[in-house]
Amino acid sequence: MSQQPSAAPAPTSAVATVSERHDWWRDAVIYQVYPRSFADSNGDGMGDLEGVRTRLPYLRDLGVDAVWLSPFYASPQADAGYDVADYRAVDPMFGTLLDAGALIRDAHALGLRIIVDLVPNHSSDQYEWFKRALAEGPGSPSRDRYHFRPGKGKNGELPPNDWESIFGGPAWTRVTEPDGTPGEWYLHLFAPEQPDFNWEHPAVGDEFRSILRFWLDMGVDGFRIDVAHGMVKAEGLPDLGSHEQLKLLGNDVMPFFDQDGVHEIYRQWRRILDEYSGERIFVAEAWTPTVERTANYVRPDELHQAFNFQYLGTHWDAEELRTVIDRTLDAMRPVGAPATWVLSNHDVTRHATRFANPAGLGTQIRLAGDRALGLRRARAATLLMLALPGSAYVYQGEELGLPDVVDLPDEVRQDPAYFRGAGQDGFRDGCRVPIPWTREGSSYGFGDGGSWLPQPAGWGELSVEAQTGEPGSTLELYREALAVRRATADLGAGDTVEWLRAPEGVVAFRRGDFVCVANTTGESVALPAYGRVLLASGEITETAGEAKVPADTTVWWTRA
Repeated sequence: MSQQPSAAPAPTSAVATVSERHDWWRDAVIYQVYPRSFADSNGDGMGDLEGVRTRLPYLRDLGVDAVWLSPFYASPQADAGYDVADYRAVDPMFGTLLDAGALIRDAHALGLRIIVDLVPNHSSDQYEWFKRALAEGPGSPSRDRYHFRPGKGKNGELPPNDWESIFGGPAWTRVTEPDGTPGEWYLHLFAPEQPDFNWEHPAVGDEFRSILRFWLDMGVDGFRIDVAHGMVKAEGLPDLGSHEQLKLLGNDVMPFFDQDGVHEIYRQWRRILDEYSGERIFVAEAWTPTVERTANYVRPDELHQAFNFQYLGTHWDAEELRTVIDRTLDAMRPVGAPATWVLSNHDVTRHATRFANPAGLGTQIRLAGDRALGLRRARAATLLMLALPGSAYVYQGEELGLPDVVDLPDEVRQDPAYFRGAGQDGFRDGCRVPIPWTREGSSYGFGDGGSWLPQPAGWGELSVEAQTGEPGSTLELYREALAVRRATADLGAGDTVEWLRAPEGVVAFRRGDFVCVANTTGESVALPAYGRVLLASGEITETAGEAKVPADTTVWWTRA
C-alpha cells in the first residue's frame, strides 16, 4: 500500500546506542513533538521530520529521555494525521521513510528514544480497505472489516443506533452504494473521514500486528496508542439511551469505550514487543471513568504506561492534588506500573492558560485569563509534577511557558471539531501554533516560509533564543529541574510519597531526603526550611530556619 521507497530497516540492535538503563520508562521524562508545529526544514510553513531531526540536540540538552512523535503517516489530514491512509508510509508533507529512519538513528546516537503514535481504532476513509468496502457494496467481506449496518426507519433513513460522534453529530454516515442508491451506514466515533475498524474481524488484528513489527524493525522504542480505550464495541452495538453523550465521557463505561475486550488485544501486542531487545514500550491514551480502570491497561502482561488524564484535569488546588496523587499511586501499585503525570498535550488548552482562568472551565478554554498568574502557576505545577514518583510527559513549548493562542481568526482554524457544531469546542488549534525558536524572522525560527497557523506578535520574546541563558526564564527552569531530577537519587521511579503536615492550600511531601512543597494559595506562607534549596519556581526567602514561600510557588529541598 505504501507509495514510497522503503528505507532499509534498522536492526533491532539499533537501540543499543541508547543508554541501556534498566526499566528506563519507569521514571522517563518524555517530550511530545507535534511534527506540524515543531520545526520546518523546507520552508513550506509545515513542520516535518527533518526539522525534528535538526532540533534533536536541543531536546537532549533540555534533559528529556524520549521523544513521542504525533502521527506523521500518509494521510488526507482530515484530523491532523489521525486519519491514516497508509500505516507504513510517511506523508510527503513530513518527508519520507528515509527521513524517519535517519531521525531514529540520530536520536539513538544522542541518547534519546523515539516513540511513535499508533492509530488502531479507525483508519482514513482513503485507506485501501475502506475504499474497497465502498466499491464492493453490501454483504462484501471488505465491509466486515468496518462497522457497516442497515439504517432504521421505513427506508433505512435513520442511523443504526443513537451513538454520537466525539466531534459532534451522529456517529454514523450513510453511504451511496455502487448503483447510486442510498445504502448502509458506517460507524465513525470521530470525523466521518475516520471509519472505525471492526476488531472482531481477524484481518484487523493481523494487520496491526504486522504494522507493529514494521516500525519495531525500523528501530522505534515504543508506541503511544491513540484511543486505546476504543477498538472493541459492545456486542450488538446497543443504544446508549442518552443525548449529549460527550458529557458522559470519563464518567461511565460506554458501549463503545473501555470495553473489557481491548485487554486481550494488548496481551497479544505485548508478546510481540517482548520479542524485541532494548525495552520497547506501549503508552495508552485511555480515557476511563476512574484511575482504577486505567490501571487495567497496565497490568504486567499488557501495556507499560497509561496517561493520567485525571491528573491533567485536576485544578490548582492542594486538596484535589493530594487526592488524585494518592488515588493514582494506590491504583498503579497493585499492577506494578509506574504512575504518569501530564499537564498539557495537543488536545487540551496549555496549562499556562488553563491555570490563568478560574477553576471549573474544563480543559478547552477560549479565554486568555491572567497571563502572569497562569505562568506562575504553570511553573509551580511543573516542579510539583516532576517531583512525583513515576514518569512525566512534557508537551512541546510548555518549557517556554507558551500560552494557548486564544484569538485565532475563524478563517485559519483547522481543528475538525470546530466545523461540527454539536461537538467539542474545536479550539485545539490554540495549543498547536508552531513554537518560536528565535526572536525574529518570518516565523520566529520555525522555518523560512511562515507557519501553517499564525503566530502571535511577541512570540519571539518567548522563544528558545530569548530564554536561553536568561536567569529565571521558564526554559532554564525546565533545564535545571530535569538535570536535578536526573541527579537526585530520591526522584524518578517509585510508588509512594510521605505526606508532611502543611498549612491549608499547601502540598508537602518527602521522598527520602528530598522534600517538595507547593503553595497553591494566593498568599505567601511561612514553612520550616526543610534543608538545602535545590530549586524553586519563584523567589523565596529564608531566615532563622523558616522559609517564606510566595503564592503559587513550588520549592525543592534536600536534607542530604
